[in-house]
Amino acid sequence: MAVQEAGQCDDCTHGAREGHRRAVAAFLAKRDELATGQGLPVALSHSPSASRQWVSDELTQSARTVADRSREAGDAWLQLVWRRSLLAVWAGVAALVLGQGLTAIGAGWTDARTAGLIAAVTVGGLLTGAARAHRSRGGLLAPLIGEDNRLSTSRAVASAWVLLVVFAVLVLALQLALASSTADRDTLIEGLDLARGMGILSVLALVCVIAVAVRHVVAVRIIGRRLQKVRADRPRCADLLCDDAGRGNFADAQYALMSAVAVVFALVRLARRPEQLPDLPWGLALLVAVSAATYFAGKFAEGSRPVVLSVVRAREAGDLDAPIRTGDDIEIRGVGFVPPGAGAPDRLARMVVRIGPVHVHVPLIPVPGGFANPTDSVLTVPVPAEVEPGRVDVQVVTASGAESNRCAIEVTD
Repeated sequence: MAVQEAGQCDDCTHGAREGHRRAVAAFLAKRDELATGQGLPVALSHSPSASRQWVSDELTQSARTVADRSREAGDAWLQLVWRRSLLAVWAGVAALVLGQGLTAIGAGWTDARTAGLIAAVTVGGLLTGAARAHRSRGGLLAPLIGEDNRLSTSRAVASAWVLLVVFAVLVLALQLALASSTADRDTLIEGLDLARGMGILSVLALVCVIAVAVRHVVAVRIIGRRLQKVRADRPRCADLLCDDAGRGNFADAQYALMSAVAVVFALVRLARRPEQLPDLPWGLALLVAVSAATYFAGKFAEGSRPVVLSVVRAREAGDLDAPIRTGDDIEIRGVGFVPPGAGAPDRLARMVVRIGPVHVHVPLIPVPGGFANPTDSVLTVPVPAEVEPGRVDVQVVTASGAESNRCAIEVTD
């Protein structure tokens, strides 16, 4: 029954991915076709503004189809990944069994080896139960997924240290249960002394505080309109090392890598001295602290709100200089119009410019391989006839919902 369910899940995931790939291919073909002027209705060919609006509407509809297929593929991926994450967990347990067996040749089997295997199976069983309870959210990935549907670096690092400490304490507890002499029990209890485990406990406290603090800082900056966040279609492993746009991020990458090295070191120390908590050297603990501080500072400094610097009348080649009138195109210059992660066509189509009381959707202007409008620094929109002549304010609303400052322009008859 489980095999049949897994096969059905694989088929669903494959179908969702195939539907997404086909939707993307159809969109790219339509975009490149319209970028070269092909496929336009003959009735609209005489009007540049009407043809541009028709092209934008067609691309917007196609982009929404792509977004729907992408969300379906993301949901199907979450249904599948929880099983694969369990395969990774039990593969790790199997590797530990193999390693324990090989290293026991010649050295002999000990209570510490037995305790390590029982602890690994126990932790694997707990993780299996947790994954099954959250299988609709990706299983073991569920606690690591942030509100923006991306893997959180701070949560992943904190989870790694928590699992390490839980495993180490289980190993000590099981050895204590298996110990037959009073001297061995006293040695194991001394292994939990604060003096020996202060380094790893300090790092554990630090990374947990960072995970909670980063979530609070991000929420406060979003509410204060100092950070733009766009929800991702699905989490990816690259989220641990990259920003929301998929570009490599120094703060995230160094935090993840430094923590991974420290966790490996602690595991080696636990294997060498299983009768005590891993005694993490203060030098390594300080390196992790510096890395965590760098990560937190990077999170605090990232992001910005959209800013309109100026608004000018868009001038075509050969056109005369003139004031802004209804029906003219205006060029809005600034920064932060396309926040990280909002470069997908369906997100670009959600951008709006408020001209006085009128909301104008930013048209998608295709070019081979991308879009000429909108961009992160320049938006071009028409001034609709509904805008009354006089002084009006121009304001940009990005795909994340953030509003820019207001910039006043004069519209003449």
